[in-house]
Amino acid sequence: MNRPQLKPWQWMLLALGLLTLISWYVHRPDGRARQLNDILETTASPQLKAYPYEFRVLRTDGGTAVMSTPRNFDVPALKMLGALYPNIDVHNQNDPDFIKAEKALADAQFEAMTIVRSQPGISNVRWELDVSWLRSHSIDVPDDAVPHNR
Repeated sequence: MNRPQLKPWQWMLLALGLLTLISWYVHRPDGRARQLNDILETTASPQLKAYPYEFRVLRTDGGTAVMSTPRNFDVPALKMLGALYPNIDVHNQNDPDFIKAEKALADAQFEAMTIVRSQPGISNVRWELDVSWLRSHSIDVPDDAVPHNR
């Protein structure tokens, strides 16, 4: 009985598909996180919905929701704001456009956190740097800023 032999490119395609599936399984949000993200989408203000970065719940850990953020001490807001708004002088913190962009970021992040913390069973939010988003926008992320405690 002759069984068809897979060509090398077919094996590679199969392996790539399997790796993609495994990556999705490992990084997918848990059921509670998906529920919180649905609530975020439906209750967010027009300003939060229009904000160019989408704050998301990555996972829950007891009463703590772990949410994505494009900034922290290792990657300050000016780097991500420079990617979102290339016409703003992010090195001049007195620039009115920079101040406005920074306030819009803080307002969006605060609103997202407030919506999630107001849900039953959630008492705290912990922020985790969104390394994938930052790198997709050509923003360097120091190795020690990459979360490893999944």
